Amino acid sequence: MTEKKTSDDNKRTAEEEGRPIPLGEAMRTARSEFTDLTGLHAESVSRFERTGDGWALEVEVMELERVPDTMSLMASYEVTLDEAGHLTGYRRVRRYERGRADSSRRG
Repeated sequence: MTEKKTSDDNKRTAEEEGRPIPLGEAMRTARSEFTDLTGLHAESVSRFERTGDGWALEVEVMELERVPDTMSLMASYEVTLDEAGHLTGYRRVRRYERGRADSSRRG
């Protein structure tokens, strides 16, 4: 008895083919791995850029939920990924209350 091959059997990942991972796939992988490591869920990605050896993201997460919601404690994390889209590191770069706007300085 022969097995039928489906189109999925013939698909190879970008990593297996040695080509850069697609943008959407890299973001999904990064968010998933970041959540697995920290227990924090990325609410948004505020920066995403290609680097020489992978990707760099800045993700916004809620670190402490408060009532009212505008007082919840948020944080920005810098997340780095390798060429295959796997998380290689992260660090918190700032904390702020959800209801506070960034202060801007005018020259």
